[in-house]
Amino acid sequence: MSNSNRTDMGAGGRKDNGMLRVEGVTKSFETGPTTLDVLRGVDLEITRSEILAIVGPSGVGKSTLLHIMGTLDRPTAGRVTIDGTDVFALPDDAMAAFRNRTVGFVFQFHHLLRELTALENVMMPCLIAGASGQDATRSAREMLDRVGLAARASHKPGELSGGEEQRVAVARALVNGPSVIMADEPSGNLDRASARDLHDLIWGLRESLGLTFVIVTHNPELYERADRVVTLREGRAVKPDAAGTG
Repeated sequence: MSNSNRTDMGAGGRKDNGMLRVEGVTKSFETGPTTLDVLRGVDLEITRSEILAIVGPSGVGKSTLLHIMGTLDRPTAGRVTIDGTDVFALPDDAMAAFRNRTVGFVFQFHHLLRELTALENVMMPCLIAGASGQDATRSAREMLDRVGLAARASHKPGELSGGEEQRVAVARALVNGPSVIMADEPSGNLDRASARDLHDLIWGLRESLGLTFVIVTHNPELYERADRVVTLREGRAVKPDAAGTG
């Protein structure tokens, strides 16, 4: 595992810790007469350009936490700050716009639109953000080239391998120039060779673009490469030296 104590520097050489902060986040669900407490006060600080892996048993709340950090779900209580913005203090429409330009998502299942080409799938976040068709096309082609799929731009998902589909999903996550990528089991549906290629791509993107990655995974080949591993246990983030990878 690489050194998790590295110092990241922001623009102009400024020390820039804490690009993403999670403070006292809880999440509860009402299940009939009872309340299920999934997250019970999670605190995390993630530095710029860090690759953080979140691990723990199935059902412990890893994906719930990831969705809250990415503003896809609201916490019951607590605060999430990204690039200095208290995201849940924003009105819904402003939060959606912030998410579109600041956070990219990669899921285990690619969620590509089957009737669209790879290029058209990657263009979608740009179009949602209000970009022109010309600008969206240019940005999407650049991202497909960056993930090694420039030659597959006109192919639909059914004409791509699983690894290629996931690379299209990564390109889509990148296309609006986000600060952080939230990845939920990104290699969980891939064969071993494709998974390794995807992991190499993630590390290459961190180096070339300075991206921050927060990755939920059960894959030891992925979490052992991360800068830092956090284990969720009983609704809380446990320090690595006290938890292992469970």
